Amino acid sequence: MKVVTTIKDLQAQLAAARNEGKSIGLVPTMGALHAGHASLVRRSVADNDVTVVSIFLNPTQFNDKNDLARYPRTLDKDCELLEACGAQLAFAPSVEEAYPEPDTRHFSYPPTDAVMEGARRPGHFNGVCQIVSKLFSWVEPTRAYFGEKDFQQIAVIRRMVEDLGFGLEIVPCPVVREADGLAMSSRNTLLAPEERVIAPLIYAALKASQEFAKSHSVTATIQYVVNRINAVDGLDVEYFSIVDADSLLDVRAWDEAPTIVGCITVYCGSKPIRLIDHIHY
Repeated sequence: MKVVTTIKDLQAQLAAARNEGKSIGLVPTMGALHAGHASLVRRSVADNDVTVVSIFLNPTQFNDKNDLARYPRTLDKDCELLEACGAQLAFAPSVEEAYPEPDTRHFSYPPTDAVMEGARRPGHFNGVCQIVSKLFSWVEPTRAYFGEKDFQQIAVIRRMVEDLGFGLEIVPCPVVREADGLAMSSRNTLLAPEERVIAPLIYAALKASQEFAKSHSVTATIQYVVNRINAVDGLDVEYFSIVDADSLLDVRAWDEAPTIVGCITVYCGSKPIRLIDHIHY
């Protein structure tokens, strides 16, 4: 596997494959890779002739500088994992390489980017669209792979792809979980041992709510999940929204949309660490 740090070298490495008509898979990441990322890479390797994985901690999608500062950085380990998964190319640019000048583009795809994370993290999805659109332009992938843990992010990126006319396929991949149910996340490494013990209770509450929802209203189900999680010392629900999986707008009844998803963000611990997850109803 080759590691490149400039757009010029990236495109030079891909030129031959593109000229030969080979398919190119892209897995965008912010590094601190884990088994969830590995599942995306292996899927891309299986689907495409060439797989590129970007490792870039994108500053424009962080509205909290402290969150950015403590995000784990593990480039050497990341490259070892990627090579083991069969990726051909890792792209790890500097901030100056990715943003030689400030990106003033503004992306707006309401209601998809205006609710849940969009409402609570101003500018987050604009930053996501800035870097992902750059990556799509630089790599020109056949397919791009994203984990469904970031359910809302995939919906926003789909809108951006349609808006900008990128000729590629977005491939969502299932959430990969630890044995105790906790959704794999780079942020999990920031959890203290006692916080790691209680974090799986988020998914336990979501799973239990699937059965609860069969005989209760949407409103009652939301309250059930929030109360159950908030009853755990060290967990604090920021929001739990039950939404139409396409529009991401809140639903009031279970028959209001063909596919309904519950999306949650919970603060864990005293620091605290912000964890997201979702469940299908």
